[in-house]
Amino acid sequence: MKKTYLVLHIAVVLAGFTGVFGKLITLNEGLLVWYRVFFSAVFLFIILKLFKINTAISRKKKFDIARVGLFITIHWVFFYASIKYSNISIGVVCYCLTSFFTAVFGALIKQKFVASELLLSMLTLAGIGLIFHFDASYQLGIVLGTISSAFAALYTIYNERLVRHYDSKLINYYQMLGGTIGLGLLLPIYLHYFPVATLIPGLTDTFYLLLLSLFCTVGLYVLFAESLRKIPAFTVNLSFNLEPIYAIVMAFLFFGESKTVNTSFYAGLLLVMSSVALQSFISIRKVEAVRQ
Repeated sequence: MKKTYLVLHIAVVLAGFTGVFGKLITLNEGLLVWYRVFFSAVFLFIILKLFKINTAISRKKKFDIARVGLFITIHWVFFYASIKYSNISIGVVCYCLTSFFTAVFGALIKQKFVASELLLSMLTLAGIGLIFHFDASYQLGIVLGTISSAFAALYTIYNERLVRHYDSKLINYYQMLGGTIGLGLLLPIYLHYFPVATLIPGLTDTFYLLLLSLFCTVGLYVLFAESLRKIPAFTVNLSFNLEPIYAIVMAFLFFGESKTVNTSFYAGLLLVMSSVALQSFISIRKVEAVRQ
């Protein structure tokens, strides 16, 4: 179990860099995400061939896996929109609402209600509420970030079922392929309302996109899927609430975002981090109880 939590924490560290890349890459959120899923699908195809992983599953199963990939693709579009319309700190803190939506959707989809999950999620929600009021100019970014966290929760819940039956690299390949095709079909409409000067990324953007795809997508989500094999979806999502710590530190160091936040932001962040600490404590107690 300790090894699984270590794998999960490495995934969280990698996740901390995703917001930074979102700020560095100059493409709009739609194109950024399309290139991210496209490059990730290419990398995963190569990995499947190198490791000779069996891809012989039915067309229906491929479609079912790819369909779940649309949740994470939509999540990324709203996540990067949140960052571009506000800043890195806002985008990554809003991601913490994923645990709240996981508790709510989990109760609706699985017909399973866990009081502690809902209470901890409400603590996170209170923290986001404080952050929401710290600057009116960032409220659009917060709304977009909230929507992104809802789709992230749906992805985790449905992905939890898939990892029990398929190799994580195979899952992520078909999910990235599904995201590439699905978002690709929507891009013409998207770009009609949000036009851009060029569709092709420059050399610097391409370099950042390759790093984002290889390490913060392929590496991150393979580790993420492996964690879901032994750790419940709610605990995984709540652990990812630590992502803002890494992302915010980098945002403060490299983008000077500490100048744009105030006491309300820090108070909200404290509540969010408290929910993580409490859930970790509850998870450890549950494991110890089972062993006894």
